[in-house]
Amino acid sequence: RAEMERIPEWLPHQQINLGLDLQGGSHLLLEVDLDAVIEERLNSVLEDVRSTLRPERIGYRGLGVRGDAVVFTLTDPAMADRTVELLDDLNTNPIARELNVTDAGNGRIEVRLTDATINDLRETAVRQSLEIVRRRIDEIGTREATIQQQGDDRILVQVPGEKNPDSIKRLLGQTAKLTFHLVDLDTPLDQALAGNLPPGSMILPSEETSRPGQMGQLVVRKRVEVSGENLVDAQPTYQQNQPVVSFRFDSVGARRFGDVTRDHVGDLLAIVLDGKVISSPRIREPILGGSGIISGNFTVESANELAILLRAGALPAPLDIVEERSVGPDLGADSIEAGKLASVIALILVIGFMTLYYGLFGIMACVALIVNLILIIALLSVLQATLTLPGIAGIVLTIGMAVDANVLIIERIREEVRLGKPPMSAVDTGYREAMRTIIDSNLTTLIAAVLLYMFGSGPVRGFAVTLGIGIVTSMFTAISLTRLMVSAWLRRTRPAMLPV
Repeated sequence: RAEMERIPEWLPHQQINLGLDLQGGSHLLLEVDLDAVIEERLNSVLEDVRSTLRPERIGYRGLGVRGDAVVFTLTDPAMADRTVELLDDLNTNPIARELNVTDAGNGRIEVRLTDATINDLRETAVRQSLEIVRRRIDEIGTREATIQQQGDDRILVQVPGEKNPDSIKRLLGQTAKLTFHLVDLDTPLDQALAGNLPPGSMILPSEETSRPGQMGQLVVRKRVEVSGENLVDAQPTYQQNQPVVSFRFDSVGARRFGDVTRDHVGDLLAIVLDGKVISSPRIREPILGGSGIISGNFTVESANELAILLRAGALPAPLDIVEERSVGPDLGADSIEAGKLASVIALILVIGFMTLYYGLFGIMACVALIVNLILIIALLSVLQATLTLPGIAGIVLTIGMAVDANVLIIERIREEVRLGKPPMSAVDTGYREAMRTIIDSNLTTLIAAVLLYMFGSGPVRGFAVTLGIGIVTSMFTAISLTRLMVSAWLRRTRPAMLPV
């Protein structure tokens, strides 16, 4: 690395990115908790049911989520048809209906999500999770991370060179769902814990009221006054020499935040992250600028991580770690050394065979082979492709395949010499007649490499990249470079016989 820093900036100085198996790193397989997405949507439907029936003065009991449906029983079963009609209006799109409202008899009403809605929720949750994971990983400055979907509900994360996998797990293990609620000052905590909790309130754990060894609790309103979805920026900063996180809303969020702080001066505003109150400051005056400060028991590292999480956005569902694997740098170094040894042995054997069997023409083919390897490394560097252990295997395979074209050309030249043609004519005919076979064989292999890259993943792609680049460069060196060397030798020496 020190040598690279001494290279002038105007010269190419990009290095090849090494994959997880070569430089070590972290491998995580995550599973999106899709059941939590469905449950959250049903809870939202439950609130819609309550807010729809209350103005109509329709009595009910036992309202709650049971299994895959929102269920309640009417106190007056004669109101069933009217209730179904009202709740059916919750379907804002008459074509793509989201809810099925059914009368199960005896005043029992069931509201279920349609299969299309459930499938859409699942697909959207996985797609959003994939994008947010990518944003969170990119925020920490890690390069060449592999983040891709596996199956219906899993996400593969490979971070080469990551020496602290715990920081990755902390970033990915939080949904980072930020909401702002008003604290219920009318309901004492003791009364709420005793079971006298109003329907519009809930008890949440609170870091602010916690004591050593135990987590505190706070009664807050269920209504979300402002959502973290309206955040546009979050940065770690300092306030009174303590690490805090400053945040800024978009225009919609700023208006809502301003309305809440204007209408509730003197009240407490709970800042809730992932179902836990991290701060509950008192609103002393309206905050109309759309920005604020989140304070708490933050360290510099935790404030920075929270800012990253908020900037990247909230995960739509929790992520469970299904598989965790770490590759040490020592193992990667051993793989690199083994790959180097295999490449050197293959190169020596190929050069030795070509020189002994084909003489001067074999030496020219070996020069082209070395140039071919230089071109492969250069292209991998320019394209910033990630070199993996299978990629090294592709380079080793390319060493053997790179001389195929030269072998075809030299053997064809031999045939022309046996037919009695002069050197210049034999060389010209040999290159021309062998061209069709060379293009055919290399093109079919190149098609296989392209298909491996399109349908493969991870190590298979790494092998396909180096193999494809090797095929292209070997065709260039065999057709152009060796012919240039042979032509220059013929013009200079004008031999009576070809040494083939």
